[in-house]
Amino acid sequence: MKGRNMTRWRDPAKDPRQEHKTDLITPEGFQRMHSLYEHLRYERRPLISQKVAEAAAQGDRSENADYTYNKRELNRTLSRIRYLGKRLDALKVVDRLPAQRDRVFFSAWVTLEDLDSDAGEELNIRIVGPDETDNKRHWISIDAPLSRALLGKTLDDEVNVQTPEGPRTWLITDIRYATPEGTA
Repeated sequence: MKGRNMTRWRDPAKDPRQEHKTDLITPEGFQRMHSLYEHLRYERRPLISQKVAEAAAQGDRSENADYTYNKRELNRTLSRIRYLGKRLDALKVVDRLPAQRDRVFFSAWVTLEDLDSDAGEELNIRIVGPDETDNKRHWISIDAPLSRALLGKTLDDEVNVQTPEGPRTWLITDIRYATPEGTA
């Protein structure tokens, strides 16, 4: 059994490492993921494969740092290509606006006022799929506790969320959705 990766079987439904991801994505997010997949598959993989072949042609592979590094990069790239291919097949692109635009649903931009803050701080977020979250842009996953609390709420609703710092209360002050021309 030497050299084989023998691990204990874990029930995926009970394994916290096998966290369920919602299979929703915006059209822009899908396009970005598909572009990355295409780049890795048709540009990066052939380039790294060529580098591995060139390094292998130099002789002894056991002491060849170029070969070792490029082979590792090739394996990482192939792994990422496999993951993206499976994930893209599983995703459902949400490309239409909800019928009730006065409620918070997937892909909404939501402005929140922090009722626990003395200054009444505002937070602008967008609810997106787990594959397109972006902390800098304040795009949060639909699976996040704040998103779950916001879903279905309307303007001027209060939302209570348990955070690592303790409970927080937010007031919904604006709800917007994207249109083909931009935001509405």
